[in-house]
Amino acid sequence: MVKLKFGKWVGSGLGWAFGGPLGAVLGFALGSMFDAASITVQTTTGIPNPGRMNAPHAGDFAASLLVLSAAVMKSDGRTLKSELDYVKSFLVRQFGEAQAQEQVLMLKEILKQEIPLREVCAQIRQYMPHAERLQLIHYLFGISKADGHVHPSELETISMISEYLGVNIADFNSLKAMYFRDTNSDYRILEVEPEASDEEVKKAYRKMAVKFHPDKVAALGDEVQHAAKEKFQKVQEAYENIKKQRGF
Repeated sequence: MVKLKFGKWVGSGLGWAFGGPLGAVLGFALGSMFDAASITVQTTTGIPNPGRMNAPHAGDFAASLLVLSAAVMKSDGRTLKSELDYVKSFLVRQFGEAQAQEQVLMLKEILKQEIPLREVCAQIRQYMPHAERLQLIHYLFGISKADGHVHPSELETISMISEYLGVNIADFNSLKAMYFRDTNSDYRILEVEPEASDEEVKKAYRKMAVKFHPDKVAALGDEVQHAAKEKFQKVQEAYENIKKQRGF
């Protein structure tokens, strides 16, 4: 149990994320940041109290994001100060200055570790709803493109994470198309082919509007919901672009 309060998202803010492989990564990072007299970290290879499993925890989401972000940043074999600066700016925009500073400290320690990516993703997949897993992938694309230079290995790692999290290829391509634009991006965002009929496009838009609606992640707090609204707006923009192009 953490004795020294380190932000709401650590300690009482964590539920299932402080057990299993994800908890082991977090516990090692916390142990590196504080000496044993200041903090005691309890992690297990098992699963925490089952009574807490279904409760939404914004801290679980943020912890998952940090560990997966570290995996993406490490994928090209080096971590640059410029990357950390960009990620910090990203986190400040999404979570605020105070929380972002704590997250960056944790991130630096997590980057020093070998991350058991498949096992971590399996734990996240087991306890995190699908809509929240989609939001994680959305964040990872944003971070990978934060400095304007996306290494192919970063995209490969995000693709691997998406597969491990149980995100299907259509949803993955939809999220990717929000960041990597080409002539068919609007169709990929809506998960339809360019040859689809107008009615099929309209039906696809309604389906995606439900799937990516910000209310799906409302339990995670205003910061995450704000980012989800940006994703939702991309769906709306894609639909409006197709409508304008086709004239319906």
